Amino acid sequence: MQVPSPNAREAASMYGTAVAIFLVILVAALQGSVPPKTLFPYHIPLDPEGALELSWNVSYIQKNIHFLLLVHGLQAGVLFGMSDRGELEGADLVVLWTDGDRAYFGDAWSDNKGQIHLDTQQDYQLLQVQRTPGGLTLLFKRPFVTCDPKDYVIEDGTVHLVFAILEEPLRSLEDINTARLKPGLQRVQLLKPNISTPALPPDILTMDVRAPNVVIPGVETTYWCYITELPKGFPRHHIVMYEPIVTEGNEALVHHMEIFQCAAELDRVPSFSGPCDSKMKPDRLNFCRHVLAAWALGAKAFYYPEEAGLAFGGPGSSRFLRLEVHYHNPLKIRDRRDSSGIRLYYTAMMRRFDAGIMELGLVYTPVMAIPPQETSFILTGYCTDKCTQLALPPTGIHIFASQLHTHLTGRKVVTVLARDGQEKEVVNRDNHYSPHFQEIRMLKKIITVHPGDVLITSCTYNTQDRKLATVGGFGILEEMCVNYVHYYPQTQLELCKSAVDPGFLQKYFHLANRFNSEEVCTCPQASVPEQFASVPWNSFNRDVLRALYAFAPLSMHCNKSSAVRFPGEWELQPLPKIVTKLEEPVPQCPVIQGQQPAAPIEVSIGGNRG
Repeated sequence: MQVPSPNAREAASMYGTAVAIFLVILVAALQGSVPPKTLFPYHIPLDPEGALELSWNVSYIQKNIHFLLLVHGLQAGVLFGMSDRGELEGADLVVLWTDGDRAYFGDAWSDNKGQIHLDTQQDYQLLQVQRTPGGLTLLFKRPFVTCDPKDYVIEDGTVHLVFAILEEPLRSLEDINTARLKPGLQRVQLLKPNISTPALPPDILTMDVRAPNVVIPGVETTYWCYITELPKGFPRHHIVMYEPIVTEGNEALVHHMEIFQCAAELDRVPSFSGPCDSKMKPDRLNFCRHVLAAWALGAKAFYYPEEAGLAFGGPGSSRFLRLEVHYHNPLKIRDRRDSSGIRLYYTAMMRRFDAGIMELGLVYTPVMAIPPQETSFILTGYCTDKCTQLALPPTGIHIFASQLHTHLTGRKVVTVLARDGQEKEVVNRDNHYSPHFQEIRMLKKIITVHPGDVLITSCTYNTQDRKLATVGGFGILEEMCVNYVHYYPQTQLELCKSAVDPGFLQKYFHLANRFNSEEVCTCPQASVPEQFASVPWNSFNRDVLRALYAFAPLSMHCNKSSAVRFPGEWELQPLPKIVTKLEEPVPQCPVIQGQQPAAPIEVSIGGNRG
């Protein structure tokens, strides 16, 4: 049985009433905070077919989020929520459903078998359910932290949203058969930083970098590469802002996009438009890695601070750009055409500072590896005090944005700043990181790095589905651990990363060979990946490798943009001594007044909350 629909006149009247009620509710709820330009400044489509749309607003004063969920063509209900990696099992949910006569709203959770239960602590507060000409809207709110063990803690990083349409009436939540649902997944950063938007200069110019007339492949995941070039003689400018251009109708398929500039020494890069893993891809695309812009689903326009801009064009800068578009097509829709890309806003009025991009983390090398069947193996890369002391200006640098990066097994990434042996503050952290959702994120506050400071980047990996060790490298089945930090003023330091000393790794292979009955190949002609492939991964070899990475000396890469290291001794460098470490924040449990009872709320579809 479908939920009954009002006639057109009733719908229009209800829609006007709903808008007025939303205004009253939100003005009251957001009192004391800075009013946003719009009631719901953030918006994403949830599914490729356009059945569900989500808008939201964040109140950092009240520490809660208002959600507005729009459902087109409602059948018997809808399920929406969050989970650790986007699974329907172990999810924190809200559900609207009908038994055929009445409709209900409830805060729910699913167990490890996917069975859905009504939560004993109802933390999602329903504010309004209303029919509008566009569909059914649900307005509800929830605190960032509820201290309910069944609830998801909403943090600064990636949030995996799950959703599904209920097609048949139900007597109760427990009657939902998750095996028969067609759940969807969308990744987003819900807690956008509450920072002001800088003014644009009066002479602002724009440039669209977009891949024309792409036929999106009918597979779940595609990375599409497109080469374009700046006009000949294009002078030096500052990029001060950029924003996405997404082809209408493809809003749920275009997942993220990046623009890379090619190496300056390349006088020519062949034209190309095709999958990034195509065998027809020119080799020179591998030398187009300097990030100019990056956008991911749910992100708004990216602004540089008023005092800085990203330089491009002019002498010593490549004319060639590579646009990379990630298409997420879980329904494997075919014959959909797309011309999405990124619009650059730039100016000839050069700002006070050039912005720079610096790589932190691990060197791309196979000496850093993760054993197979690991659930949370951690690798750590360092930008040492010796490097920052040598390469940074006396006044330091100011980090204002960050893009975290791993390949397929990455699950968590964090960079912290340490000074005088003490971890001082987090630069960026994503406890639910996904390699399928990478965006440049503005930091809530600018982080100043002084000469002599240490930047520590740690990545947590899951290799449960791998039979061999996963080594570091450029390949998608290899791994990386990188934080691209955006900062000003630009320095010569472009890469500040580390790896374990290769000689100490060879000692590990000899030790593994000595204490295991199975022979481990430590012969000089064997490559490091071959040596790792021959290690029998028992608990001894796993624990020793962890210990090696935690205590062995480093090979430091303190590199200029020319890939040449700064003068000095960079091999066999001691690990930075960190005496005091930051602890992950413990959620402060709010006192919940007037908590609703553990029972679903009966609602009237087409009227106010029942």
